[in-house]
Amino acid sequence: MNTHRTSRIFPAPTILASAAVLLAIAGCATTPMSPPGAADARAKLTRLQSDPNLVNRAPGALKEAEAAVRTAEQPISKDEALGAHRVYMADRKVEIAAAAAATRYAEDQRSVLEAQRSRARLDARTQEADAARADAEAARKAAALASGDAEAARAAAADANSDAAELQRQIAEMQAEVTDRGLVLTLGNVLFATGKSDVKVGAASNLNKLVTFLEKYPDRTAAIEGHTDNVGSDSSNQALSQRRAESVRAYLVQQGISARRLTAIGMGEGDPVADNDTTSGRQQNRRVVVVIDNPPAKAAGTAN
Repeated sequence: MNTHRTSRIFPAPTILASAAVLLAIAGCATTPMSPPGAADARAKLTRLQSDPNLVNRAPGALKEAEAAVRTAEQPISKDEALGAHRVYMADRKVEIAAAAAATRYAEDQRSVLEAQRSRARLDARTQEADAARADAEAARKAAALASGDAEAARAAAADANSDAAELQRQIAEMQAEVTDRGLVLTLGNVLFATGKSDVKVGAASNLNKLVTFLEKYPDRTAAIEGHTDNVGSDSSNQALSQRRAESVRAYLVQQGISARRLTAIGMGEGDPVADNDTTSGRQQNRRVVVVIDNPPAKAAGTAN
């Protein structure tokens, strides 16, 4: 006796299509997603990186924040607690970077304001001294003319011309520039070894000319400004520029110039005279500037 079994046969295309649908459904159900909150952390980091006042002021903290956000964005399939922890850490790293950048920005702004106040005080003292000298000279000339002492007036004029010529000669010898701030003498990077603040032995010829000038004109004061390029941190450059300015001041004091006539100001990297993107530009920015108050009124016309 033959037993006939019947089986229901489905077409091959139908079976393949059904299998593809089932695989797609299973894939959608198991595709891992980034944890909730990762996108918000990325948005906060992007805003910080887009702020021109903050983006370059805490590079180390920003780098750590970027790494933490990337970790938080990695898909998590099952361990939701791990994903939440990564998002929390990324958010904290971004906040830390933002706080560090904001603090450095505030410090930079404070340094700039302090330098501006120092310059304003120096300019005010210079203007007051010029006015006093001009008044004294005018009174002396008026007295000489009123007394009818023409010979004394001519002698005074000759003395004034002689003083003016000598002043002009010393200005040229120092290679100083006559400005509204006073006589500006720029000392290049040759005074110091790289990263050092001690004046090099044998590199002080211009300083010695400055000593001679200050000895001849004991009523003048000088402000010594230290400047650096932008290599290194803001705080280290500020400290180095202050030490270099103080080193020049100490050298002048050792040569007999009264310390009360000299002030030392560290300007850091905040007042460049050239582009810090080139080697020659950075070399020009590494300098010490000595600002001597304006000459007496009787020589002002010749010096200017």
